[in-house]
Amino acid sequence: MTNIVAAINRSKKLISWQSPSLLIIPLLVFQLFFFFTPAIRLMLFSLMTQSPAGEIGAPYTLSHYVHFFEVALYSKVLWTTLRISVMTSLIAAVLAYPVAIVLVRGSAWFSRILTLIIIAPLAVSVVVRAYGWQLILNNGPSGLINYVLLHLGIIERPNALMFTEWAVVIGSLHIFFPMMVLPLASALGKIDPNLQSAASTLGAPPWSVFLRVTLPLSLPGLVAGMTLVFSLAAGSYVIPALVGGPQAQMLGNLAEQQIVSVYDWPFGAAIATILVLIVITVNTLSMKLLGGRRLHGEAK
Repeated sequence: MTNIVAAINRSKKLISWQSPSLLIIPLLVFQLFFFFTPAIRLMLFSLMTQSPAGEIGAPYTLSHYVHFFEVALYSKVLWTTLRISVMTSLIAAVLAYPVAIVLVRGSAWFSRILTLIIIAPLAVSVVVRAYGWQLILNNGPSGLINYVLLHLGIIERPNALMFTEWAVVIGSLHIFFPMMVLPLASALGKIDPNLQSAASTLGAPPWSVFLRVTLPLSLPGLVAGMTLVFSLAAGSYVIPALVGGPQAQMLGNLAEQQIVSVYDWPFGAAIATILVLIVITVNTLSMKLLGGRRLHGEAK
């Protein structure tokens, strides 16, 4: 009887020790089938050769990657993607800080209303919101911004707002802004208010309190938010297609063009692989940055 009880206790300890690890199995299975497997197939496709008849297979080659970096047009699209993604991330961070601070320090009812305002656009399709920005940024006198500026006498003729990089940045900000605010608000909510009060009591001006107390302590949320916004903006397809046009084409649009229009699957896969590698690199660097700060904090 004693042996049975001991065996039951050992099994309970084993289950309790393993249960946290078991919880991530569904996530790992999901990632395996819907991310890693397609990503590996995508990379294999990018190394294959396509015959004039459209058959894809051996021999394997790196010529698609060489061709991408040799052609100035494709390199320009790469830099456009990076530039738009970085600008979107930086502007989102600047705009998100005051919103996140109000979200954390405001009254309970106001914080709930503000949270609802922030996340409500997520319930609307990206395509619908992109068409909405088309109406606002239209280059003609019927565009909302041009219409207002013309009737106020600020401009004499409509400005070219659509089909520019800034149009893509504005549209991306509207769509991905919640991904910046929510992690930042979470990080700000963990900061002890007494630290900021102590700094103010000791004579530090508000800008110094922010730079020397709030910013360093909220850096994990800032890095997480900027990484999310960068990754989503870099892989965006709808916004560049509808408000960017040929002048602000990004890697996602270029990959779609090569696969659907040109029917060059290996080259399109190479473009998509480059995009995936950029996003993975940025996410890896952000995790190393956060991990380094965590280890540094523990060492202190």
